[in-house]
Amino acid sequence: MSGLVLNGITKRFGGLTAVDTVTFTVEPGEVFALVGPNGAGKSTVFNVISRFYTPEEGTASFDGEDLLAHPAHDIAGLGIARTFQNIELFEQATVLQNLLVGRHRHRKTNVLSDLFHLPSVRRDERAHRAAVEDVIDFLDLQPHRDRPIAGLPYGVRKVVELGRALATQPRLLLLDEPASGLSVEETQDMAFWIEDIAKQMGITVLMVEHDMGLVSAVANRVMALADGRELATGTAAEVQSHPAVIEAYLGTGNVRKVAG
Repeated sequence: MSGLVLNGITKRFGGLTAVDTVTFTVEPGEVFALVGPNGAGKSTVFNVISRFYTPEEGTASFDGEDLLAHPAHDIAGLGIARTFQNIELFEQATVLQNLLVGRHRHRKTNVLSDLFHLPSVRRDERAHRAAVEDVIDFLDLQPHRDRPIAGLPYGVRKVVELGRALATQPRLLLLDEPASGLSVEETQDMAFWIEDIAKQMGITVLMVEHDMGLVSAVANRVMALADGRELATGTAAEVQSHPAVIEAYLGTGNVRKVAG
């Protein structure tokens, strides 16, 4: 297993270079975080991996599979799942139904067998239901399992979106600002789940996050970006104390102040 490998990724929009020769590797089972100011290129990197964008330069692979050779609808089948900054759930469906959507890539039946509701269909449905119930138990969603998404608080919706991604049984999980909009207590819960996802489930995690408390708690390594370029890579403490990172966040004067 070679994990996720991005090499020299460059993505332009007209005259704007959103990502400029970005290179990094995420090892299997690792939690790797991308941080940086707004407009640094973090979400663009995610969208290249998810195949929403095609880079002008560079290569991207996961476990030796060339990601750029696949369209976006193939990505889940390669074992990659993601969440979004803006929650994308079916509002009128229940928590259980939304999580079952995540089982689509594991569907083995066809239209004919579904039409006659053959034994294979019933076995498939039981297996999908069991997998989803495991996710519900893992994320403590039992009180909400039969409630429509439209009636749930924002924090619970964020957890449901994480659950739907986990229901696909990914090998690589892309988390786009998982703590955005969460309370301190909800963020702490998210940290516990991310740690367990990596350690207990063995899922590789790549996350974009502004909350450095969460990043420091869960990330094995961190890459800071600004203006589409890498500033520093290392532990959370190493990256936070790097002069180029401090300058990008706070300005040159603060770099001198911190460095001195």
